[in-house]
Amino acid sequence: MAIIGLIGSGNIGSTVARLAVTAGHEVVLSNSRGPDTLADLVADLGPLASAGTVDEAADQGELVLVSIPLRAYATVPVEPLADKPVMDTNNYYPQRDGDIAALDDGSTTSSELLQRHLGRAKVVKVFNNINYRHLLSLPRPIGAPDRTALPIAGDDGLAKQVVSDFLAELGYDAVDAGPLGEGGRRFQVGTPAYGLPYGPISDPAGTPAPIPVIEAALARA
Repeated sequence: MAIIGLIGSGNIGSTVARLAVTAGHEVVLSNSRGPDTLADLVADLGPLASAGTVDEAADQGELVLVSIPLRAYATVPVEPLADKPVMDTNNYYPQRDGDIAALDDGSTTSSELLQRHLGRAKVVKVFNNINYRHLLSLPRPIGAPDRTALPIAGDDGLAKQVVSDFLAELGYDAVDAGPLGEGGRRFQVGTPAYGLPYGPISDPAGTPAPIPVIEAALARA
């Protein structure tokens, strides 16, 4: 089992960590406030979980999740992530992140900004289009008729396969939306694949969204 490093341990990060330890992965959690602030979460997740600094999570993780506000993407350490698959959950919310001209004019995407910053890392966009409550409630075994799919996008085929395999272990199918830029645009904020296929946020159980549902939503973007 791979060690999963988590840079950011908010709603999505902690939910991915919970699913990962359930699947038997070791996780190293981090946030901007320091390891001590994660003691309760680590205790709740059990013996497969530990807390470290952001640099430690990046260094120890064989597969790394970046789940922080987009405005802080340039704080992600570069060298420890070289050549590693990096899962990016970021979304651009101007009211939170401030205006970013290159995103406002559509010349790039949030995941491409992270990829440019990280250089040799292999960024895969994933987990950005689903509410954390639904992410926790919708995993199903392989072959289940109501198994839900999540879209992914990236420029490195091997990294996308690693992420697809990880999703399978968590209880999800993967739908390859294409390259990081073109594909990532198809499930960013405001698209048919963003949130809607998994049901209203008011329903914590969520609505299963199998592969054909996500493929159709991506095609409408």
